[in-house]
Amino acid sequence: MGAGWQSVTRRILLMCAILLLSGLGQITYAAVQVESVRLWRAPDSTRLVFDLSDTVQHKLFTLSNPSRLVIDIENTRSGTSFSELPLKDTPIRGIRSAERNGKDLRVVLDLSAAIKPKSFVLPKHGDKNDRLVIDLFDRDKPVEKTVEQLVSTHQGKRDIIIAIDAGHGGEDPGASGPKIKGRHLREKDVVLSISKQLADMINAEPGYRAELVRTGDYYIPLRKRRDIAREKRADLFVSIHADAFKNPRASGASVFALSRSGATSETARFLAQQENEADLIGGVGGVSLDDKDEVLRGVLVDLSMTATLGSSLQVGDKVLKSMGTFAHLHKHQVEQAGFAVLKSPDVPSILVETGFISNPGEANKLNSYAYRQKLSRAIFKGIRQHFYALPPAGSYVAYLKYGGKPVASSAKEHVISRGDTLSGIARRYDVTVSQIQKANRMSSSAIQVGQTLKIPAS
Repeated sequence: MGAGWQSVTRRILLMCAILLLSGLGQITYAAVQVESVRLWRAPDSTRLVFDLSDTVQHKLFTLSNPSRLVIDIENTRSGTSFSELPLKDTPIRGIRSAERNGKDLRVVLDLSAAIKPKSFVLPKHGDKNDRLVIDLFDRDKPVEKTVEQLVSTHQGKRDIIIAIDAGHGGEDPGASGPKIKGRHLREKDVVLSISKQLADMINAEPGYRAELVRTGDYYIPLRKRRDIAREKRADLFVSIHADAFKNPRASGASVFALSRSGATSETARFLAQQENEADLIGGVGGVSLDDKDEVLRGVLVDLSMTATLGSSLQVGDKVLKSMGTFAHLHKHQVEQAGFAVLKSPDVPSILVETGFISNPGEANKLNSYAYRQKLSRAIFKGIRQHFYALPPAGSYVAYLKYGGKPVASSAKEHVISRGDTLSGIARRYDVTVSQIQKANRMSSSAIQVGQTLKIPAS
């Protein structure tokens, strides 16, 4: 009987060992889980992001007839669905996934257009999980504007071009504010709204043209933002932000220029560090000086940066003072720090912190369309003051300042839209407020959305 029990015991132990090894095998072969998946569309690319429970190994390859991109992720299982991803206006017709080899995950993208794929893994950073990023670059070559196409029609004089950079975007939401109507206010949304409102004002002004660096909810690497401004032949680069600080009582708008040494304050140093980490969150794994030796290259960049930084500080001072007429300022002088996005050697660049989104009072203001209009108007007023004082050669503003005459407006009527003011409309059509009031028999400057105004000849 003793021998029988020993036999039974051995069998039980053997079965337990088999079950244990089986369990360990499952842990080994399905250690990583895809916890969520997100998709962003940019003007020239599509980004697919897998949020993971741990880091992974993966590989990509393409198949034709029909066109597909295959993503094999080792030792991974899917814990999410691909069915809700916004595939409209992307080169992806559909997404399928299945287990492969009993332990790997295969994801297949059915494609409707030619793409150039690129992939990389981002390690865990802050509150961001490990991520696998798949970028699908459109193969259609973008149309490049010639110098002639960039020149305006203002009597052959060119527009002053302002590149407006809405910070963050896509999977990088930027700073987070308090809940408003059940949802946290996100920096990326606030600054895109301000940027678009500012662009509308700039484009309504004869002699100026705005170029939005980011037009939607997607991420652009910091260096590429500067490159876009240079490609647009910008006269000024303005990066718009609404950051958070470790102290929620911190408040006030600020303007920053680049520092080539240390930061001018602890706040400036902290904000620059936060912004410079954006590429780690957003996922980033001009004049060419490549043919110059290292010493000469350094001298040329140093000379260019010195002149550019001087202009940045000048325009920054005008913008800061203009905002200070109605907004609380965090500092009353332009601060400086090593912001990566401002490191353009030949385009004057400023970073405008419109307020601290971490401060509940300022977050409520930033969530207001009317307050964002005030901010936009103040920023543009400072820009206008700077360029009227120092207009670029060959620009329409220089033409007006040095003896030219304004171009008569051909507009006959103007329909009031949200955010319009009588003084703003007068500037747009190069007439005075009193002329508009007289033409419309107005006894005050009050206007209403939807109202049609007659615009007298300028």
